[in-house]
Amino acid sequence: ELGWTESVPYLDRPPSPLEFYREWVSPNKPCIIQNAISHWPALKKWTAAYLREVVGSKVVSVAVTPNGYADAVFQDRFVMPEERQMPFMDFLDIVEKKVTSPNVFYVQKQCSNLTEEFPELVCDVQPDIPWMSEALGKKPDAVNFWLGESAAVTSLHKDHYENLYCVISGEKHFLLHPPSDRPFIPYDLYQPATYQVSEDGSFEIVDEKSADKVPWIPLDPLNPNLEQYPEYAQAKPLQCTVKAGEMLYLPSLWFHHVQQSHGCIAVNYWYDMEYDLKYSYYQLLDCLTKTVKVL
Repeated sequence: ELGWTESVPYLDRPPSPLEFYREWVSPNKPCIIQNAISHWPALKKWTAAYLREVVGSKVVSVAVTPNGYADAVFQDRFVMPEERQMPFMDFLDIVEKKVTSPNVFYVQKQCSNLTEEFPELVCDVQPDIPWMSEALGKKPDAVNFWLGESAAVTSLHKDHYENLYCVISGEKHFLLHPPSDRPFIPYDLYQPATYQVSEDGSFEIVDEKSADKVPWIPLDPLNPNLEQYPEYAQAKPLQCTVKAGEMLYLPSLWFHHVQQSHGCIAVNYWYDMEYDLKYSYYQLLDCLTKTVKVL
């Protein structure tokens, strides 16, 4: 009824700024854009050997978990990963399976980690997406670099950003929900906690006792517990695969759950959303959903 399609449409070229704003940003619709990053040197250069040579022994932030789920609800906690500082080449040894580990490793630190931790790689991509920057009248708030194992999963959540997600190698698998699905998606408040490694190498979950509770989605959309969350049966997920050389436009406030092929490399651009009437409508929907559940 809101004009969502049953699949994510493809564009065979990058649009003009006006076309993109009018057809996609303003109506808050996702799309996959082909031939938008085909000129990036990274598409040919970013092999494991090249990354090992350029970044090498530099110490970077790596998210480490026992199960692949970072920033997710586990044992009635919102559990964040151990943020381990380690030489990048040691991380690559794990991804390339030259070294075995029972844990799951993922370079996924946001906060513009491409420019902050991997400035050596910026010249192989772009500091922003020019037609997006012109469409929105702003530069991205953050540019992020992602590389990890296939077991690393991003739990269902939403962001307050217009997101251009560019896959350099491998592929990413997205499960998406429009903001209008909010009444069918469960939220609750959870005690924040962090994985910490014990002396014997096992993980323990340690509460962040001074931190406020975190609102998060406990449901796994790939295996939803409909007895516990029957409303989710009314939701209408979209699924899409973004392949190397493709770019996904993920609109602000869309819920997304992400998986990847092993060793997939991606770069994404976060542009701050406009807190306009659409945002007010979403906030109203969110408040009404919470109120109905209390009644």
